[in-house]
Amino acid sequence: MHWIDWIILLTTLAFIVGYGVWHTRGTRTASRYLRGDNEDRWWAVTLSVMATQASAITFLSTPGQGFLEGMGFVQFYLGLPLAMVVIAWVFIPLYYKWNVYTAYEFIGKRFDERTRLLTAILFLIQRGLSTGLTIYAPSIVLSKVLHWPLGWTCVFIGGLVIIYTTTGGAKAVGVTHKQQMAVMFGGLIIAFTLLVQQIGAHATFGESLQLAGALGKMDIIDTTWDPTTKYTLWSGLIGGFFLQLSYFGTDQSQVQRYLGGQTIRQARVGLLTNGLLKIPMQFFILLIGVLVFVFYLFNPGPVHWNEANRNAMERSDDRTIRGSENGNAWDGTRTVDPVIPALSREGRPNATDLEQQHAAINIQLAADAATWVRNNRDGLTADNQQLTTNLQAALTQDNTLREAYRAEVKATLPAAEPNDKDYIFITWVMDHLPVGLVGLLLAMIFCAGMGSTSSQLSALATTAVVDVFRKPLAGVDQVIATKWATVAFGVLALLFAAIFPLFDNLIQAVNILGSLFYGTILGVFLVAFFLKKVGGTAVFIGALVSQAVILVIHFGGFEVAFLWYNLIAPAVVVGVALVLSGAWEKKMGIQQ
Repeated sequence: MHWIDWIILLTTLAFIVGYGVWHTRGTRTASRYLRGDNEDRWWAVTLSVMATQASAITFLSTPGQGFLEGMGFVQFYLGLPLAMVVIAWVFIPLYYKWNVYTAYEFIGKRFDERTRLLTAILFLIQRGLSTGLTIYAPSIVLSKVLHWPLGWTCVFIGGLVIIYTTTGGAKAVGVTHKQQMAVMFGGLIIAFTLLVQQIGAHATFGESLQLAGALGKMDIIDTTWDPTTKYTLWSGLIGGFFLQLSYFGTDQSQVQRYLGGQTIRQARVGLLTNGLLKIPMQFFILLIGVLVFVFYLFNPGPVHWNEANRNAMERSDDRTIRGSENGNAWDGTRTVDPVIPALSREGRPNATDLEQQHAAINIQLAADAATWVRNNRDGLTADNQQLTTNLQAALTQDNTLREAYRAEVKATLPAAEPNDKDYIFITWVMDHLPVGLVGLLLAMIFCAGMGSTSSQLSALATTAVVDVFRKPLAGVDQVIATKWATVAFGVLALLFAAIFPLFDNLIQAVNILGSLFYGTILGVFLVAFFLKKVGGTAVFIGALVSQAVILVIHFGGFEVAFLWYNLIAPAVVVGVALVLSGAWEKKMGIQQ
């Protein structure tokens, strides 16, 4: 990376950390440290809520999702606007009325301390794991750029966030979110503009979308009712609604953002504005991924997106020996059949030949894509139908080669992580952006990671101190205890970060983690808000049953898309709580 990019990247990171530390260095009261003294206007609430949700995963994994599967992932967010309306008019007024520091403090006041502790612990488990994920995601980028071990890179990124979050708490999180969102929006606009410009040598923006659509990347809405399909209109509207309702309404990392609003009205407007902006923003990021897909139709891309793995494969003596011993090493003269991979001695495809076969397919893809564009301009629809079939067949062959290469990486480099889907967007950034803009795009990704991670660490620490250890909300001792809790959860998140190479796609990993726990927490809150006669014991048992059901479904091999967990879990909580409450009332002789 050029020295100018280093200056831009490091200056941005240093400014945000320094600003957060300096601006909040005098924080001494619990109100300021845990809730920012309720100083945020609606636009600050909006930016803070968006920065909390828009982690580095958003900018690493979501473009990869668009590249591989197209625009269908946007259906995941279709239930979000309705969820914002419900939270704005039901959740927020009650939180402000009870003057709580955490969402789970409200549950304790509504039911009992046992139910409060259960919901807080479920949040700590889910959010603790996902915080490790938000640290791991930007660490992928820096480890790629610096060629550092991934573990030490996680420590570097996590350490930066811990410094200013520990110093100023929720106030430091809020004041840094504004700068982070400015960098993020700027990076997105630049990435989109440059992609359109680079593709422009081959096709206009409209032609790019038509070509992507012909290859299935612009299929936005899926109306099927298949419960095994991850993203459909119905799973987004129903399952997505309950997931977003739980995330924004009961997850302390988000609740803490709008509890910092000056008034109920400021908090409401900030959250509703987020509901208006989130779907267009996510659509835009997915579209960038689709444009990266179109870009690599016309331009050669690597057979494997993780450059570190490719370099290690090139240095591998084992691969060289296996290639030379069975005669599969590329000699520059043989014609490569892109359909049938050459096999190594062990019966696996040889990595060198896979690279050459991928290069041959790239040439054919570029030629067919260029012809498709010319035919489209000339109105040759019938010819393009056959070309579309040819392009789809070539892409299928290329995907087979990529899978074979990943298998070869796993066999040849046992310590390496073969999954490379989250490296797609960053590969384009590093290989095709001019000097200076690489640093800015990297800064965008790091700002996203830092903004989300800081919110989560602050929320974890606040929940642990307020709801689990239950320190009194007064004095410097409360602030000191929360600072130590922030450091502890930061270290714990770094340990959790070590497990996330096991996931194929980071954006799916974080949503699956949320779906495992959010539904049960939401069910408790729905009973609290709408079922006034149900008591703490009934809802506590309902929550335990619900969580057990979801874990059995997920780990028991049942084919149910994870978004539906967010409907099943609250339904179980509400159902069990109502049945138990009704049974006890009858037993006591109370008329219904």
